[in-house]
Amino acid sequence: MPKLAIVQKASVFLDKEKSIELAVTSVKEAAAQKATVVIFTEAFIPGYPTWVWRLRPGGDWNLSEQLYQRLFDNSVCMESDDLLPLYAAAREHEVTIVCGIEECDSRLSRTTLYNTLIIIGPDGSLLNRHRKLMPTNPERMVWGFGDASGLRVVDTPAGRIGALVCWENYMPLARYALYAQGVEIYIAPTYDSGEGWLGSLQHIAREGRCWVVGSGNLMRGSDFPDDFPDKSRLYPDPEEWVNPGDSVVIAPGGEIVAGPMRKESGILYADIDLGKVAAARRVFDVAGHYSRPDIFTLQVDTRAQTSVEFKNQDR
Repeated sequence: MPKLAIVQKASVFLDKEKSIELAVTSVKEAAAQKATVVIFTEAFIPGYPTWVWRLRPGGDWNLSEQLYQRLFDNSVCMESDDLLPLYAAAREHEVTIVCGIEECDSRLSRTTLYNTLIIIGPDGSLLNRHRKLMPTNPERMVWGFGDASGLRVVDTPAGRIGALVCWENYMPLARYALYAQGVEIYIAPTYDSGEGWLGSLQHIAREGRCWVVGSGNLMRGSDFPDDFPDKSRLYPDPEEWVNPGDSVVIAPGGEIVAGPMRKESGILYADIDLGKVAAARRVFDVAGHYSRPDIFTLQVDTRAQTSVEFKNQDR
């Protein structure tokens, strides 16, 4: 029976190396409790750019540039050795890791950032990289748009895992793409929280008849470093809960079985029974016997999108 571990801890904000160290330590802690899947939140490495919700749209130009530069300097290059410690931790402890990262494009301009989620197998290999399809509102001043090349469900020893990031989970066609691939453990790392968000996750569990994991972002005013630009104006109260977390595990059909973990740093654990997925889909299988392909069909272009194609590169 798979055991999930949802790590609800504040990142070492805007510090890539220390956030990776925290992730590795958390994997070790979860593995000691016999977890088989260890889940981190959206943009855990090196932290979600929460300031986009407090700066004036189109204003605070110099401050926005300072913060973006710092985020860029601490972003992850997938072609580098940045994530080797995390791959090694997965291999050492034989766990599957799901983790949000700030990814810097390494193929074209080498400057665009993406809100990316990676899945690492228990052998230390990269199973999937999904870039958030649609950054939400002011997030578009930070992140580029992803494509469907990572809109995949992957096999792991713990079950078939798929994931959408934050408000991607409000996109019914994106959800359906995961349902149609037989997702058993549906993971939703997010900056969102509260009763509305939890209700949406319960709906997904009812709709997809799968296990749903909400992996919430945790942050207090005291988690911002002392040298954070304009901290005294943006986050003056060290006791403020900028984000309370609300990590949760929901069974197929919508019952909450663990959490929500609110205003608390730690790891939320849950043992899950994959057999409940098939049992729940007996009466409702949205991508199977309950679908109507004679009326509705969905086409998903899973090719990696690119703005340029180079030919005759040997010249």
